[in-house]
Amino acid sequence: MSSPMLRGFVLGLLMVAIQSCAVEPAGPNAPVADGGSDGAISVDGRAIKVGGKAIQLKGVCWNPVGKGHQHPPRDDYAAFADQDIALMKAAGINVVRTYDTIRDTRVLDKLHAAGIRVIMSVYAYGGEPATRASEHVTALKNHPAILMWSLGNEWNYNGLYTGMSFNDSMARLNQIAAAIKAIDTTHPIATVYGEMPSRDTLERMPDVDVWGLNMYRGITFGDAFDKWKGLSQKPMFLAEYGADAFNAKLPGYDPESQGTATRALTEEILEHSTANKGGVCSGGTLFEWSDEWWKSGNPSQHDNGGAAPGGGPYPDGTFNEEWWGIVDVDRNTRPAYEALKRLYAP
Repeated sequence: MSSPMLRGFVLGLLMVAIQSCAVEPAGPNAPVADGGSDGAISVDGRAIKVGGKAIQLKGVCWNPVGKGHQHPPRDDYAAFADQDIALMKAAGINVVRTYDTIRDTRVLDKLHAAGIRVIMSVYAYGGEPATRASEHVTALKNHPAILMWSLGNEWNYNGLYTGMSFNDSMARLNQIAAAIKAIDTTHPIATVYGEMPSRDTLERMPDVDVWGLNMYRGITFGDAFDKWKGLSQKPMFLAEYGADAFNAKLPGYDPESQGTATRALTEEILEHSTANKGGVCSGGTLFEWSDEWWKSGNPSQHDNGGAAPGGGPYPDGTFNEEWWGIVDVDRNTRPAYEALKRLYAP
């Protein structure tokens, strides 16, 4: 997410150069996954289409770091996959966004079987070589669970988690996007930006097909949809939004307020849907699926506190970093999960 987790994020990424569960790159004769029965993925104006039909991203951010563990999740993807995917499917969730690359195809197979696609992060940490993204794409581009590739996370705030300048961060991501397009033309490329980019930024990143916006403005997105309409004809989705379950005003546990914000914000996204209403928004990936105890202190205990740029969540304007899950670390559901289920489940 935002700046309070930067130290943990960078330390975790420095611990892992390449995920232990890597798969071999697909051979030149491997089938193109999205050219089959699932339909080709394309960008048509503001819409993201699968098989020629605009889709609504009914998503969550998925970073299943277990108790006592650190980011990146590594083996936690496999450990939590069965339980998490079953709960997601029951709630009508059809996409997950990652902060790390899932190279375990057993996990991807399970997501695909449940009808859940992946907005796959292939480059977030500027300390990695630019070629790392191409390695991930080459290995995974034929898997039918992949919806699109994602570059960066709030990189305008954090300089790709290395303090890189804005222009240098943009140059790195442009380099990576061009390299990906040279090896894969079947999946769009997204970048995830903190709040609203300028017209100049949009124009300087021509190989980005889809823009994900991390946005925390309380219980409404305000003028965000109108502003995007005037800025770009490209697809946009809310890559992070929502509220945590700890209320600093009490202070104390407040899952009801989290549920209220989740319902209101998701309804606002649906009202501006490209798929259903002719709007400007392709959907959202709610932050986040499960609590992450590693962010603010001892990874074996549930801590409070945190601060971040880009506004603040309802109802307290405070980012309590370890309390954002719509399920807790033990996978007990919260009212926010039920709110999404009522809006998304068939």
